[in-house]
Amino acid sequence: MTESPSEGEGVAFADPSYRAAVVDLLGVIAYGEISAFERLAEDAKLAPTLEDKVALATMASAEFDNVLRLRDRLESLGADPFEAMAPFRAAVDSFHAHTAPSNWLEGLVKAYVGDGLARDFYAEIAAFVDVDTRDLILGALERTTHSEFVVDRVRAGIAADPRVGGPLALWGRRLMGEALSQAQRVAAERDALSALLAGGVDRPGLDLAAIGRMFTRLTERHAERMAELGLAH
Repeated sequence: MTESPSEGEGVAFADPSYRAAVVDLLGVIAYGEISAFERLAEDAKLAPTLEDKVALATMASAEFDNVLRLRDRLESLGADPFEAMAPFRAAVDSFHAHTAPSNWLEGLVKAYVGDGLARDFYAEIAAFVDVDTRDLILGALERTTHSEFVVDRVRAGIAADPRVGGPLALWGRRLMGEALSQAQRVAAERDALSALLAGGVDRPGLDLAAIGRMFTRLTERHAERMAELGLAH
């Protein structure tokens, strides 16, 4: 049984545009989590060892657990979670269609870099929502970090065959470009999300300069992740 928004939240949700923005935000994250679950399950087929298969299955399980939490939150807001996710299928599916990994290491880099970019983007937007929604989003993002396992496997792969480093670095840059392109597409196509970022009378927002700084932060964090993988160059 889901809980209804608290009285304090009710003030914010009395604004229809704010509610629409939160429903959109939860909807796009939820569909992203479903897609991540499916992708990790598919990538497990490429895993070279049983240990790696179990690790990917554990990651996939965490993604699916987030879907359920986000679904419950949407229902508590009186929204149909499947209708909330539907507008974002094209953008998310397009990202995955353009970034299908061709081997085990590419799949790991995508899980680490692609999901990391998504987490950073949604964490930035979460700064503009109510506390309960923000805590749900940040909690979901924290539960799906894959750093230690992926960094270990990618670095080991590069050590075993240094020739794969260059192509993987190019792959990481491609992921960055596709992710930012789809993020901008989502923000531009959904008026409620754009309005959330712009702010209002009672809420802070981002001007063009602040949006530029946000994308700079996303780029810097991407560079840090690439360096952790041993793909800084």
